[in-house]
Amino acid sequence: MTTMHAVRFDRYGDRDVLYIAELPVPEPAAGEVLVAVKAAGINPGEAAIRQGLMHERFPGTLPSGQGSDLAGVVAALGEGVTDFQVGDEVLGYSWQRSSQATHVVVPASQLIPKPAGLSWEQAGALYVVGCTAYAAVRAVDPKPGETVAVSAAAGGVGTLVVQLLRRRGVRVLGIASPANDEWLTAHGVIPVHYGDGIAERLQEAGPADAFIDLFGPQYVQLTVDLGIPPDRIDTIIAFDKAAELGAKAEGSMAASTREVLTEMAGLVASGEVELPIAATYPLDRVADAFAELEQRHTRGKIVLLP
Repeated sequence: MTTMHAVRFDRYGDRDVLYIAELPVPEPAAGEVLVAVKAAGINPGEAAIRQGLMHERFPGTLPSGQGSDLAGVVAALGEGVTDFQVGDEVLGYSWQRSSQATHVVVPASQLIPKPAGLSWEQAGALYVVGCTAYAAVRAVDPKPGETVAVSAAAGGVGTLVVQLLRRRGVRVLGIASPANDEWLTAHGVIPVHYGDGIAERLQEAGPADAFIDLFGPQYVQLTVDLGIPPDRIDTIIAFDKAAELGAKAEGSMAASTREVLTEMAGLVASGEVELPIAATYPLDRVADAFAELEQRHTRGKIVLLP
């Protein structure tokens, strides 16, 4: 195969700027691997980048590809790659906004073997949420018996955060809609409904020793107002508010290592941690996939299947 299909956008905008381009299949350079993509997760940050909301922090070059998460089969090896062979099943990540495609080239150091017990959908959805959840939990350093509150507790990152916290023996307050009460309760989490009166409900269920924000700046401010020390607060989205208040802002970049990804893949493959897959879409329905994601009511991950 000499050509591939890839998600592209030529200008910032709404979902209608997305299209599928036919491009030459890239050749891996030294140290790189060409992967035939089986699954590629989508993430809220990609929507923000495409809308131009992250240009100051994460500038890009237009036209741009899209996507970090990926899983697939090794199709070709660059010079010097010895960790993999053609035909190996792998998962990993791209830092070139390129994983939402039928083929992608990435450094071998950004791939790990796919565990046999991991579905393609889970493998292709794991990197961003898995490494982000790991980093956020590590940032607040919870001790057994402490109480940690989590906003957007039933989202893609949140579902993993609350489970990692429970594995540490932590009492978890999960902020979400009533529709997620059953899932949260089944995973040992105390549901706290968002909306008017959230401060009072958190105080009644708490007090919390730490807070992980996966939604926005209003929660970082609320957390400080409730008396939680800034060094026990981590946000993966409200960077300016974190800087203003002295909170932490550690996400996937803080834990993007083979070791962390391997640990998270093992936990999901073994069933010790659940990674819910909310929906799957073919590559040419990428705009529909983001339409569902941007409603911000998805439990778990949405995945493209090229």
